[in-house]
Amino acid sequence: MAYQVVQQNLETWLARRRAGGLDAGADWVVDPVPAYVERDLRKFLECGILAHGFARARCEKCGRDFLVAYSCKGRGVCPGCNTRRMVETAAHMVEHVFPAVAVRQWVVVIPKRLRYFMNHDAGCLSEVARIAMSEVQRATAGASTSTAVAARSGGVLFVHRFGATLNAHVHLHLCMLDGVVAQGRQGLVFRGARVDEACVERVQAGVRQRVLGLFERRGLLSSETVAVMQGWGHKGGFSVHAGERVAAQDSAGRRASVSA
Repeated sequence: MAYQVVQQNLETWLARRRAGGLDAGADWVVDPVPAYVERDLRKFLECGILAHGFARARCEKCGRDFLVAYSCKGRGVCPGCNTRRMVETAAHMVEHVFPAVAVRQWVVVIPKRLRYFMNHDAGCLSEVARIAMSEVQRATAGASTSTAVAARSGGVLFVHRFGATLNAHVHLHLCMLDGVVAQGRQGLVFRGARVDEACVERVQAGVRQRVLGLFERRGLLSSETVAVMQGWGHKGGFSVHAGERVAAQDSAGRRASVSA
């Protein structure tokens, strides 16, 4: 279905965007399509089609030859390439990055008022991600059973730019060790964490305070606006969830958590 939609409407859509001006029947200005968007859409139409290039492979056991069509390797619209990359990344994380310990998924949501800047400013998004990671690590260390000063948590962070309905919704998914690693007499030792509602609240409060401070320092929000947002109800639009925990022996669950 996605292929047919792009195939039948791409040229018309690009022509209208290049023409600029007001879109027919609408009251907003149409901007040109970025070059990387057009490139990904055109590559998507060639993905998996032998006429656009292929490799010839041969099975050493049975001697059979077969053709493998080139893929577009796009990162935006191709469901086949996106799924392949997601599966490969999840397998790599589970088999080569995460140790066989419990993992918890944290989801950090930022208010809509700030998402525009995160979508259009890579530096701003990176700083918000760094804040979220450091607050989760700090809270996890505080909730662990380890008393070692040098104990550290770890994990990976993924930026999600869309919601369930493909709406623009930049937010953060963090797959973190559900505890800390410290040096013991026999080597590195993992100590689990007791992540409760109070722990999640501390992460939310820390992210909220530091992100608002970041936006004020970068000149994206005035001090008056920051003060108003700090007084908002419902946690000011900042949301943190940490309800999904995967046991150490559940490799399939960890793989699903990383690829979610």
